[in-house]
Amino acid sequence: MEWETVIGLEVHAQLSTNSKIFSGSSIAYGAEPNTQANLVDLGMPGVLPVLNKKAVEMAIRLGLAIDAQIAPKSIFARKNYFYPDLPKGYQISQYELPVVANGHLDIELEDGGAKRIGITRAHLEEDAGKSLHEDFHGKTGIDLNRAGTPLLEIVSEPDMRSAKEAVAYLKKLHVLVRYLGVCDGNMQEGSFRCDANVSVRRPGQPFGTRAEIKNLNSFKFIERAINYEVGRQIDLLESGGKVVQETRLYDPDRDETRSMRGKEDANDYRYFPDPDLLPVAITAEDIAAVRATLPELPHVRMQRFMDAFGLSHYDAELLTQNREVAGYFEAVASGCNDAKLAANWVIGEVSKALADNGLEIAASPVSSDALVELLKRIQDNTLSNKIARDVFAAMWDGEGSADEVIGRKGLKQITDTSAIEAVIDEIIANNPKQVEEYRSGKDKLFGFFVGQAMKASKGKANPAALNDILKKKLEG
Repeated sequence: MEWETVIGLEVHAQLSTNSKIFSGSSIAYGAEPNTQANLVDLGMPGVLPVLNKKAVEMAIRLGLAIDAQIAPKSIFARKNYFYPDLPKGYQISQYELPVVANGHLDIELEDGGAKRIGITRAHLEEDAGKSLHEDFHGKTGIDLNRAGTPLLEIVSEPDMRSAKEAVAYLKKLHVLVRYLGVCDGNMQEGSFRCDANVSVRRPGQPFGTRAEIKNLNSFKFIERAINYEVGRQIDLLESGGKVVQETRLYDPDRDETRSMRGKEDANDYRYFPDPDLLPVAITAEDIAAVRATLPELPHVRMQRFMDAFGLSHYDAELLTQNREVAGYFEAVASGCNDAKLAANWVIGEVSKALADNGLEIAASPVSSDALVELLKRIQDNTLSNKIARDVFAAMWDGEGSADEVIGRKGLKQITDTSAIEAVIDEIIANNPKQVEEYRSGKDKLFGFFVGQAMKASKGKANPAALNDILKKKLEG
């Protein structure tokens, strides 16, 4: 019999607030160790936590975007456990009454179909500190800068049946939290990380015993970790063993998971309402105020790009992965009045240059207005696509606007048919053997003549005019 994979995901999204969830300490990344933890974060006697209102608003924001229920009353609880980087001996989280419950995300499957993934809850909590094991000669260093950083833990239903479905869900959620502005999504810095609960069962049977793979922070590692864990559990069961409920870590160098500790149940944490924090009351007016600030959501924008601009599903999906990129494209498409040309350039040259230089679109040296100016020179036949790419590179390097680069480098496209004819006549005269072979049926030689003509014109001959004239000359 076949085995069925069952996956549920717990995503920890670090909220993009300026300060921590219960104190005024900064959450800026990269500060010197233990310079951003105050007395509240350290849990010193006599201090009281004060809830960050912005964190609650961000939780509501996500809840509305996933069509979830927003709790009118929400309670914070103490989750008790010991760990060296947990200074209070407990974590302030939510248990019985989270801010957000019963939402969903729809993902696209490889076969083109769609699947709805339930989201059980999204609750607010504080992050722990960080244990550092390098450079301490057998000891562990503790950095408490992260302690108290606001997190939104987004818990899915066990609705995913493969590692690819899990990655599709995570990518969809990653795009969404960035669109909403609730999380920067930086996986390398740990702002968006995932715990995967994985089990296997025979189809139609009850859920099997799950293992939790902790702290996965790349889509590639998530897929590999889940696939390894599924194989491990199947091999274990088929050899007569039993899967134990435990927490495991993924080792990307060995491409395997290994046991970290036994997995606790909720009662092991001895949850109880935090006596220092009042229940959070969320009114209909609060929800309406947040709803009024929601941006156009990614899937809505993608559909609009397909309907309004005539883009393919592929192009529209690529362009709406990032809210700022989508806005940049829309400005370019409107400016040059050619959405397909704009899409090709934003997906192609612009995205490549950004990736090569490690930049976000907001830091692009070529603004949307500057790119519009360049694309208009393609449209009016001043530039070929090939020369336009050279002009773009010069603009990226700060050499001026499109028109300034074209004028200074003499890159204007040759559209004068008589000038193109003169170039072609010379090519034909200098290559009689190839002309004879072409006329005897070797059509592939046409590319040779095009290449020679473009080389002779230094790439400035209008391609359409060149092809047309060359074909007539060769067939004449």
